[in-house]
Amino acid sequence: MRATGFWLALGAVLLAALAMTALVANQYYYFAGYVVLQYVVLATAWNILGGYTGYVNFGSAGFFALGAYSAVALTKLSAPPLPVLILAGGVVSGLVGLATGYLTLRLRGVFFAIATLALSVVLHTLIINWDFVGGSRGAYTMRPPPLVFDSYIKLLFVTMLLLALVAVGAARFIERSWIGRGLAAIRDNEQAAACSGVPTLRLKLFATTTSGFLMGAAGAPFPLYVTYLDPSSAFSLAYAVNSIAMPLIGGTTSWIGPVIGALLLGTAQQVATVTISSAANLLIVGLLLVGFVILAPEGIVGLWRKLAGGRRQ
Repeated sequence: MRATGFWLALGAVLLAALAMTALVANQYYYFAGYVVLQYVVLATAWNILGGYTGYVNFGSAGFFALGAYSAVALTKLSAPPLPVLILAGGVVSGLVGLATGYLTLRLRGVFFAIATLALSVVLHTLIINWDFVGGSRGAYTMRPPPLVFDSYIKLLFVTMLLLALVAVGAARFIERSWIGRGLAAIRDNEQAAACSGVPTLRLKLFATTTSGFLMGAAGAPFPLYVTYLDPSSAFSLAYAVNSIAMPLIGGTTSWIGPVIGALLLGTAQQVATVTISSAANLLIVGLLLVGFVILAPEGIVGLWRKLAGGRRQ
């Protein structure tokens, strides 16, 4: 897809969502759509580090929760507008990602993955013992009156859609730029990339910072979405699992893979929540992940490329 067509498609999606807010009155669609779009941001953010660079991050829930609790802390101090909360949550998580990357990117493979998991555990412990943001008791957040839409959930839905479009646009730009080529070289053979003059450390720090920023930005509106935030919901296992599973199912080598995986899995989980039980969400993720790992290890995008290549031959 050419650049002009890509940006026109993003604009069309935004216009369709704005038209939806004027035509659809059922609030459930906005609640469910918010969750799906949130997973689009998380999956895309994870893929910048895990897919493009090859460094598996098990700490997605930690970065997401850090953005959420940054918003809670700012709300208690001065109640700034939603864009400021999103920017602050992204900056805090991005700085933590930068620091974490600088300390852990000399680790590789399972050692790096364990380090990111340990970071999430440390952040969880700190939040539980931080009384200013509610600690283990949690914290309530009051929604301000909406200024643009007739309900605040519509505002959150459109806001998360904008974040998803920004994340997807950034991922596509990174993939097709010299940065993406450098990250791919690191993923394929980091030592060979370093010997070829690729600035491996700077690119890895860029990936950890960008990934952390997007995850934190996705978490910042979450307290206003649920209105009550506690550590168990902010650090939910679902965020860590889905952030990994969605890119793997969609395909990690392209920007479109996490989007496909998030839309597929996110929609399936929302349908299962209504028709079966929310407890079935991780079961669905596990079954699909096992199936794709066995039948299509390169995800839906890789499977499509193989089928398209076979037809041409």
